[in-house]
Amino acid sequence: MPVARPESQEPRVIAHVDMDCFYVQVEQRRNPALRGQPTAVVQYNDWKGGGLIAVSYEARGFGVKRSMRGDEAKRVCPGINLVQVPVARGKADLNLYRSAGSEVVAILASKGKCERASIDEVYLDLTDAAKEMLLQAPPDSPEEILIEAAKSNILGLPSDASEKEKNVRAWLCRPDADYEDKLLACGAIIVAQLRVRVLEETQFTCSAGIAHNKMLAKLVSGMHKPAQQTVVPSSSVQDFLASIPVKKMKQLGGKLGSSLQDDLGVETIGDLLSFTEEKLQEQYGVNTGTWLWKIARGISGEEVEDRLLPKSHGCGKTFPGPKALKNSASVKGWLDQLCEELSERIQSDLNQNKRIAQTLTLHARASKENERDSTKKFPSKSCPLRYGTGKIQEDAMKLFQSGLHDFLESQNTGWSITSLSVTASKIYDIPSGTSSILRYIKGPSSAASPAIPDSSSVPEDPSLDNNVYGMPIHEEQCEPSISEQEDGKRYSGISAKQCSANEEKRISKKLPEVKGTSSILKFLSRGQSALHEKRKSNELICSHPGPGSSSEANRAEELNVPAQGADRSSTSSGAEPSGSNAWMFNVEDIDPAVVKELPPEIQREIQGWTRPSKQPSTKRRGSTISSYFQPARS
Repeated sequence: MPVARPESQEPRVIAHVDMDCFYVQVEQRRNPALRGQPTAVVQYNDWKGGGLIAVSYEARGFGVKRSMRGDEAKRVCPGINLVQVPVARGKADLNLYRSAGSEVVAILASKGKCERASIDEVYLDLTDAAKEMLLQAPPDSPEEILIEAAKSNILGLPSDASEKEKNVRAWLCRPDADYEDKLLACGAIIVAQLRVRVLEETQFTCSAGIAHNKMLAKLVSGMHKPAQQTVVPSSSVQDFLASIPVKKMKQLGGKLGSSLQDDLGVETIGDLLSFTEEKLQEQYGVNTGTWLWKIARGISGEEVEDRLLPKSHGCGKTFPGPKALKNSASVKGWLDQLCEELSERIQSDLNQNKRIAQTLTLHARASKENERDSTKKFPSKSCPLRYGTGKIQEDAMKLFQSGLHDFLESQNTGWSITSLSVTASKIYDIPSGTSSILRYIKGPSSAASPAIPDSSSVPEDPSLDNNVYGMPIHEEQCEPSISEQEDGKRYSGISAKQCSANEEKRISKKLPEVKGTSSILKFLSRGQSALHEKRKSNELICSHPGPGSSSEANRAEELNVPAQGADRSSTSSGAEPSGSNAWMFNVEDIDPAVVKELPPEIQREIQGWTRPSKQPSTKRRGSTISSYFQPARS
């Protein structure tokens, strides 16, 4: 159910930009001969000529609609050009249109906070840009107004077509306008400038709505298509909403909208004005009742999210009628193809945008044999996402089998699948210049975090070699070696410079040479050193250089000098290095609040290392991730 959000105390300028029959425009740019001709883009489907997903305005003039099939469109408009969506893996490939949409987004994002809502629509928060224009170059001369801005449709202005442009220019430059309308006028000029740029640089036209919130901007962006923009002044909101059908409003197209019509007799948004907030809360709950009361008055606090990239990646396929899948082999064949496409897309996202997806979800529509009217739905299933095509295919099939088991409820009956889709979601940015610590650990514990892509699925990136995801490797010397005192209660640390040269030489021989990393590498080896065997508890002693100091070993690494040579020259008889600060902590003392601030994959890694399995293990323990954290200090 929708929830009311607090409204901004300051006036905002929000725009919704919607591309005009975008798929057709992309095809017309590829083939200029289609410009000005009745054209439609059809989805890949051999039944009745395929389904129309975009129709040019020339074809609409003949009565062609998006709900038609290709064969019907040809009967209505014999001269129509039907362009099929590119096909890959037996289904539509929309990458061409996604790339074209990204071109537009790159231009629109230059003027403010930008939220990409879909392939062909964008929300913009132009508040700061409008304030800057109002402060530095306010529109005060009607003659200097951009032609495209002068063509704006402003709700509430006289509808005389012959005087429209003159009236618009005068409205945009009103010296007596209130602050909100002045900001809105600046926003209209900025959107007009952006639309001109989009046309010049991409050859695409777009329409736009400009208002004080997202809800109103979305409602008016399609009022005057194509290639036009509409402005909603605050004084015109009530008259505009009065005639808007309930079902046209976002979040009212389903059960809630039907309930308003059936239970309260509400047909338009204006009808809601006759109900008090208390009445609506009583009927639909406090949150939804307040939301309904506010939208009837054009109030919405929903903010524009600063998001240029999608929140998830999904691949799906429908199998209508006789094409329904009725056995596991056919389901696996299609799942493998969907997962292959999904793997390519998330891998591309990782390489280009440094983002990792965390969750794999499978959705399906199914029916049981001889139960056409069954109300039970095929349950969606999710699991942690493992990178690599084969792993995603394996996990997706397991999710399907789990969902099918729940759907059939142990009944031995036939079934058919009419829709399948896989989605990668919970996508997070990888901090710049970071990488997983698992890259340095070659032992069995390298499988501790399945959510982090392995080297087989993620190309090597030199920029990711020196850090843990979200957690830089500091130039510190930490040893997990503890010597127990005679009283059995006190411990003292053995610093890096107290190690014998022979022991360090033996350790360094086992380590791969990795440039640009800290001396922690000398403690991460396949074999376990004698220092590790002396370990008596979970407590660690660490010494780290103070300001201005640096270990000889680290300097040797920076200069590409062999580590053992540097260690020999810097080994002392047992004194702590000058300027260092030694301290001790227990693994159990790691502050959970610090861990929670790390990326999710590192949280899981730490939990896996600091909370080992209860099953007995004969493997010797190596160094732990806890070496990187200072305990919370009271």
